[in-house]
This record gives sequence, structure tokens and C-alpha cells, in this order.
Amino acid sequence: MTKLEQMHRIEACGIVAIIRANSSNELIEVAEAIQTGGVNVIEITMTTPDALRVITEVSTRFGNEVLIGVGSVLDSETARAAILAGAEFVVSPVTKPEVIEICNRYGKVVIPGAFTPTEILTAWELGADYVKVFPSTGVGPSYIKDIKAPLPQIPLIPTGGISADNAAEYISAGAAALGVGSFLVSSRLIESRDFNELTDRAKKLAAAVNSVQ
Repeated sequence: MTKLEQMHRIEACGIVAIIRANSSNELIEVAEAIQTGGVNVIEITMTTPDALRVITEVSTRFGNEVLIGVGSVLDSETARAAILAGAEFVVSPVTKPEVIEICNRYGKVVIPGAFTPTEILTAWELGADYVKVFPSTGVGPSYIKDIKAPLPQIPLIPTGGISADNAAEYISAGAAALGVGSFLVSSRLIESRDFNELTDRAKKLAAAVNSVQ
């Protein structure tokens, strides 16, 4: 899959589901549940036990049906290992030039984290495909609108505090996509194996995003 194809998938979905699971089987069940609800872009965090093996197993299981990426990446060695394991995009909570460089070398989408206008522009100039605005929990959609005013060329993916209630506002404010974790795939729902609720939450999020795309 080319980088442009990866980016098209991310923007068409509008949601990057951030998942930490305890096993590949558990994550496959979660992925199936939210895919049924209309979310087919998944970020597997490196805090997942045996994350690289899980990435390989899940990407093999779903093929092109689900775009699988890796999150919580802090160095280029981890980024490269995840890419070789099957990750199609790489997300970091911070901006590390070497992580951006290795992803561009392998033709994979890279989404470093930043917060202030200076940090966001720096990440973009270093070669980011998107910039993860993190944490967005305390600032809300108005912050994205404020950032996009002087920096309209930079595609932003706010992450933190996003739910079905405010997803449409973030997209309307100019977000290219949304990073969604606990609202969509809370550990409580995974532990209780309430996959129907996961599907319902995915449907609500997808409907909110689609209403303004």
C-alpha cells in the first residue's frame, strides 16, 4: 500500500482507533467489533504486551480490510521493527526527527505528536504526514480552529477527550481525522467482552464524522 493510499484510508474513515489489548486474539475480536461499526483504521500501542507479534498477527488476519498502525513509538528502532512487523502507519506522542526519517524512508505514514503552534510547524517541516495534536483533552475543537487559521496546510489529528458528542465539532474545526481511545475501546468493555457496545460506539462515532465530512 502506498503512502497516498494509507492517507486516503485514514481520512476516509476519519477515526484512528487507539487500542491496547492483552493478546492478539483479544485485539482481533475488538477490531472485528469496531470494523462492523464502520471504523477500519486501528493503532496498536507499543504498550500492548508482545506488541510486534500482535501487529503481525492482526495485519495478517485482516489484510487490506483494516489499516493497522502502531502507536506510542519513541525511537526509530521501534518504528522500523513495527513497520517490518506489518504496521502501515506510525504514531508518536512526541516529535522525534529520527522517527519521521525512518518512516519516510520506508514510505509509511508518520504522525508525530505536538501541541503548540511552534511544535506543530516543526513536526511538519521535519516531514510529518499529519501532526497529532496531543493532548487535546483540555483545549477542545476551538484550539484546532485557532491552529488551522495560520497553518492551514498542516493536517491535524487531535487525540484525547474525543467522543461521539464532540467528534463532529473537531472535524468541522478542521481536523483531518481523530485519534480516539477510551471512549471507543475502553478497557472495561474489552475485559467484559461487551463487543456489541464496541460496535455501537463505533457506529456513533462514524455517524458523527460522516455527518460533516
